[in-house]
Amino acid sequence: MDRVFKAVEAVLAVLLLGMVLMVFGNVVLRYVFNSGIEVSEELSRFFFIWLTFIGAIVAMREGAHLGMDNFVSRLSRRGKLVCLALCQGMVLLCCAMMFRGTWVQHEINATTAAPVTGLSMIWVFGVSYLTSVAIAAMALHTLWRIATGRITDGELIAIKESEEALPDTHAEAQAARP
Repeated sequence: MDRVFKAVEAVLAVLLLGMVLMVFGNVVLRYVFNSGIEVSEELSRFFFIWLTFIGAIVAMREGAHLGMDNFVSRLSRRGKLVCLALCQGMVLLCCAMMFRGTWVQHEINATTAAPVTGLSMIWVFGVSYLTSVAIAAMALHTLWRIATGRITDGELIAIKESEEALPDTHAEAQAARP
């Protein structure tokens, strides 16, 4: 599974690079040559949509979505398990709503063409299928681990501290040396 997510992160990097190159290239072309590449604006928007939705999958796996643990951190293990199960249940509900909404709009998006590229808009908004299924699978896996008692105490609070708020363990280790 780690290889799959490394590949997903590579896709994110390619999307970001493509977006930056298209936008920067268009700025240079407009400033220097008073022209531009018509498709770059539209494709960079599409790349941004895909980057956001695929990034949400990676963030779910890493527990990097925003959250508040002020209340949950004070609960007993059982209370934390209940809260995590409720949270994952709500995530499943949101994923189901997103999948259904995309399904309902599928025919409209499939028959609507993008103005410049002519791409079917399902290529843009169809990423919701991928995102909802992937995040739902992770939520189901977490619920299964809760039900089977295989979840650790460290996983009961489904958020991580900001990197800025984490202590610099390397600096602390250097300072502790004689």
